[in-house]
Amino acid sequence: MAKEIPYLHKTYHRSKTVAVFFLCFIVFIGLAGRLAYLMIFQSEYYTQKAKELHERERSIKAARGRIIDANGKILADNKTVCTISVIHSQITNPEEVIEVLCRELELSEEYVRKRVEKRSSIEKIRSNVDKSTGDVIRSYEMDGVKVDEDYKRYYPYDTLASKVLGFTGGDNQGIIGLEVIYEEYLQGQAGTILTVTDAKGVELAEEGEERVEPVSGQDLYISLDMNIQSYATQLALQTMETKEADSVSILVMNPQNGEVLAMVNVPEFNLNDPYTLPNGMDSAAFSEEKKQELLNAMWRNGCINDTYEPGSTFKIVTAAAGLESGMVKTTDTFSCPGFIMVEDRKIRCHKVGGHGAEDFVQGTMNSCNPVFITVGLRIGVERYYSYFRQFGLLEKTGIDLPGEAGTIMHKMENIGPVELATISFGQSFQITPIQLATTASSIVNGGRRITPHFAVKTAAADGSHMELFTYPVRENVVSAETSETMRYILEQVVADGSGRNGAVEGYRIGGKTATSQTLPRGSGRYIASFLGFAPADNPQVLAVAIINNPKGTYYGGQIAAPVIRQLFENILPYLEKIDYNVTGSTDGSLGKD
Repeated sequence: MAKEIPYLHKTYHRSKTVAVFFLCFIVFIGLAGRLAYLMIFQSEYYTQKAKELHERERSIKAARGRIIDANGKILADNKTVCTISVIHSQITNPEEVIEVLCRELELSEEYVRKRVEKRSSIEKIRSNVDKSTGDVIRSYEMDGVKVDEDYKRYYPYDTLASKVLGFTGGDNQGIIGLEVIYEEYLQGQAGTILTVTDAKGVELAEEGEERVEPVSGQDLYISLDMNIQSYATQLALQTMETKEADSVSILVMNPQNGEVLAMVNVPEFNLNDPYTLPNGMDSAAFSEEKKQELLNAMWRNGCINDTYEPGSTFKIVTAAAGLESGMVKTTDTFSCPGFIMVEDRKIRCHKVGGHGAEDFVQGTMNSCNPVFITVGLRIGVERYYSYFRQFGLLEKTGIDLPGEAGTIMHKMENIGPVELATISFGQSFQITPIQLATTASSIVNGGRRITPHFAVKTAAADGSHMELFTYPVRENVVSAETSETMRYILEQVVADGSGRNGAVEGYRIGGKTATSQTLPRGSGRYIASFLGFAPADNPQVLAVAIINNPKGTYYGGQIAAPVIRQLFENILPYLEKIDYNVTGSTDGSLGKD
């Protein structure tokens, strides 16, 4: 048996002890260094982390900027409301909390209990609660129940200009209309409430609250005039009822600068209740998809979202193109036997027996299809198409509302003589009402293609900031001479032609009537319309009325022209009082710009 050597054994154990000690020393030094690094160099970082761990944050909505009309009337405002929330870890009497919230908020016990018993940092029970109800809940002083005040959008005039203003959702963000287009200006910046809690999540009262105050949104000042909008709405509703029409649109704008004074699309909807279906429809009877489809239809702005065949109001464009190209003069004579042959197609005039001999001015006064077909064929496809482009008809107007539809037009290579003939008197293509009004404005205002718009400026409520909006203007759409001639011709249309029902005593009115049949042809559905402007020699206001599917008489000259007449009879004296020159002038003054 081998004999153990004591010396070697002791040396081995001593060496092992030293190694362990040295290893422990290294580990200790490493831990000490790490601790020093964390305490000295990372102390601020971990202090912040610890603070965040014990901080609870609640959002404070910013007051949304108001929308204000041309006279300073507030069309969209804010109402103080409350958001009710619960913090599970702070609730000391859950049954009381459930019972009170169910009663005061009229919610089911199942709904409230689920949120009260949920272990989360904070659970929202309901937002947009009336302030009076919020005050009642606050008076119970229940632990773990938070009542925070914020804002809800409020529209003082309910349905007025609903499809222009638009509305906001539960998060106070714009959904449609000006509310969504100018979201970045209106929305403001939300604030926060910070509270400190202990390890169990209970708020430490002695720490108090830290608030970051919200920044209110900017007010939006618009060109829409509530007085004109109100009267135009009244007139449209009356027309829809008496003519049993599907809908009626009235558009009023300043043709010199593009400011829209009124845009009516009846039936409108209640901005304070935008999700209730029209005509008493029961939403429970529809699928979510169908309900949304019906709501989208209810919210549509016919003046910009929908296209239609403009009919004879578009003869304004054909006449301007003919004069500008030199293909027609006011003294040119025509003969209308009641129809015109284009290739193998007989295209009729609205007057079956024809108008006989007439010059171009008389042909326009009579709204004679053969005259305008002749002018269109003289211009020719390529040149006519170039005028479409020159007048801006192949591009959108750029109005500051969402969802503007573009012109639906044949490709140039697909336009033959028959297509050109029908285009010449406003059929076989589609445009929007705003496009018609904008193009007509450029033809009668001296030849400037203006941009239709509502927004004039934004401003902070305290006056600390203001931003004025500017819009593109394209010059020389038509010559000044062509524009002057068109104003003269269109004044004759109203003075003693097809638009005589649009005449207003004491004012010089220009305009054009239209009656177009909707597709499919032979459906018996018509669109009656009239475009008028005043004063005829220096237009300061231009208006369009469109009546969709009226029952009985459907001619534009008989039912749409009187609508604009009544509108002008009421608003022209009013516009005079606010510095619009609507009585006519020869000094070139533009009135309110």
